[in-house]
Amino acid sequence: FFTNTKTGEIMARLNNDVVGAQRAVTGTLISIITNTTRVIFTLSIMFSLNWQLTIISIAILPLFLVPARKVANRLRDITRKSLDLNADMNILMNETLNVSGALLMKLFGRQSDTYQKFLRRSNAVADIGIRSAVIGRWFFMALGVISATGTALVFWYGGHLVLTGAFTIGTIIAFAAYLRDLYGPISSLANARVDFTTSMVSFERVFEVLDLPHEIVDSNTPNDLINPNGKIQFDKVYFSYNRDANSADITSSTSLSAITRPYARRRDIYATSSQTKQRTKPGPDQTWTLNNINFTIKPGQLAALVGPSGAGKTTLTYLLPRLYDPTNGSIQIDNIDIKNISLDSLSRTIGMVTQETYLFHDTLEANLRYAKPQATAQQIANACKASNLTEFISRLPDGLETIVGERGYKLSGGEKQRVSIARVILKDPRILILDEATSSLDSRSESLIESALKPLFIGRTSLVIAHRLSTILAADVIIVIENGSVVEKGSHSRLLGSKGLYSELYNTQFKSNSVDGS
Repeated sequence: FFTNTKTGEIMARLNNDVVGAQRAVTGTLISIITNTTRVIFTLSIMFSLNWQLTIISIAILPLFLVPARKVANRLRDITRKSLDLNADMNILMNETLNVSGALLMKLFGRQSDTYQKFLRRSNAVADIGIRSAVIGRWFFMALGVISATGTALVFWYGGHLVLTGAFTIGTIIAFAAYLRDLYGPISSLANARVDFTTSMVSFERVFEVLDLPHEIVDSNTPNDLINPNGKIQFDKVYFSYNRDANSADITSSTSLSAITRPYARRRDIYATSSQTKQRTKPGPDQTWTLNNINFTIKPGQLAALVGPSGAGKTTLTYLLPRLYDPTNGSIQIDNIDIKNISLDSLSRTIGMVTQETYLFHDTLEANLRYAKPQATAQQIANACKASNLTEFISRLPDGLETIVGERGYKLSGGEKQRVSIARVILKDPRILILDEATSSLDSRSESLIESALKPLFIGRTSLVIAHRLSTILAADVIIVIENGSVVEKGSHSRLLGSKGLYSELYNTQFKSNSVDGS
């Protein structure tokens, strides 16, 4: 979902649309109840004064529905367009009003272009807001004309009754006052219909998100892993990001872009994997990212994934913690299909260190505690020591209370990686997934990270996307992936002697990295 949906669009629905839906439930609903009560109370008094004038007064009430219906339909379309435009503006702000976006703009000198883009989008929001306001003014003007017409009819007929002696002037004046109390709430009820109709747009947009199917869910009777050994097995695993309409997986459809694009079919969006058969052959618009993956990692082993860029290594590691489900085949931990393991248990069992470390704009301690909120001060200190963070933290004026900045921009690449390692140490998982950073670090940072990783592998089953020769040489088994398939598997010495892809990668990449100091 998040790989196919822009953050600004999600934020727009969480903010603007939820507020709009809330307004329908609170303000509009309360307005309907209070104004209906006022209308009933006023009519009862008016009937007691003169039933004939009351009939004339309510005869024009259907006229209030005419502008209400027309304006509601027009404002409904305008409101949806306005919310879409606001979402577009939120997307632009989310992408540019942050450290990365601002840095990119300045480095490429695109401040003026970005400003013009924002100006166009903000002007579009302003223009549609003006259109909505103009239609609203015309609507209230129409309600005023209808109210004035009803009042004129009452005074005309009431004046006739006064001239014939059937009515007094005082009674007419009192009736006119109640007439104002009648048409005011009636106008508010007509406006409530417009407000409710436009608020339903927000309801629809909110439920478009809430009704999206959950891609990854627990089975009906999930298992909990208690003291897992950490055996990992991939059995005939196929996976594709590019789903066709008949695919078992709906990853590409469960996004806001899928439900808002005009050509999206409802059955594609709300299909479930149980309604379609698994495929072992790609459809006409489908290509395999992973193709017939088979391997086993024994408990406690360190397995290194190597291969050229784009081979599918990162995708493979995403399948184990069920960030995605395979299109076909099975992945097992301790001989249990991970689809039959509860997501909570799977999360406790697996720890992952990604290549790009994400840190919250919070203290260093808060970022560490994200892995284990109940961690003691001693546990945090031990994790920092094991990840070679202690010396770095001691140099900080505020220590663990130091704010790391948005996405950790106050820290260097090596420091962020060590924070990520410390988080996993705190979590203490049985299975470790590590995507080593490809970015070049200074020799000291490399040395600190390497020494922090060594104890991390001890006693755990580890699956590592390896870029450092030291990690590859320490691996119990090396799995070589090319074009989404396992092409070689074995130890360093055996693969080197086979003169295959691993031997080529070793001579062109890993060996040179070793010379450079990694």
